Amino acid sequence: MSIPPLIVDPNHIVMTGENPFVRLAAEDTDHYTTSVSFWRMTFCPAGPGHVLFVKSELTGDQWRIYSDNAAMTRWLQQTIQGMLAPELKDESLAIVDATFAKSGDPLKSYTETITAGGDELVCSWSNMREPMMLHTQPGTPPGRPYGLNTVFVPALEASFSINGQNAAGKAWPRDRDGRPFSTSSLAFSESWTEAR
Repeated sequence: MSIPPLIVDPNHIVMTGENPFVRLAAEDTDHYTTSVSFWRMTFCPAGPGHVLFVKSELTGDQWRIYSDNAAMTRWLQQTIQGMLAPELKDESLAIVDATFAKSGDPLKSYTETITAGGDELVCSWSNMREPMMLHTQPGTPPGRPYGLNTVFVPALEASFSINGQNAAGKAWPRDRDGRPFSTSSLAFSESWTEAR
């Protein structure tokens, strides 16, 4: 049996890292009361680091940003994160200096803990589904300038808290191309590309 040749993605890699997210709602809709986008950056033009973007009733329904690399955070706002959530293109949003720690088994239960001053923010995922890999090219869907390759580990249960107070709502099951998915998921080995 012959082995097919390796296929090298022809696009330029703009970043690689992780991007777990938590999206909670009281009802089974896409109108989330809590939206959390967490990034652990391995490399990008502005260097490595971490950032948490969060909007919740716990933040007065306003976006807050926590990071240990402000330049990387601003780069994300003007590129990928700003594409995903246009409100986050606003560079007048303050960046709070923070430290980041992870724990757990991503196939069972996983936690990211963010410490900023006297505050502790915790993102948790559990009741995991089977991992799945997504691969798109720049321009797919039309108008989206970046391609994506990532491994999702969907979580049927997720939470977000600040200083022990849990955000309302819960994660909801979804279907993605016939595979079990969720409104909250880990996203590892995540690389974004753009056409050369």
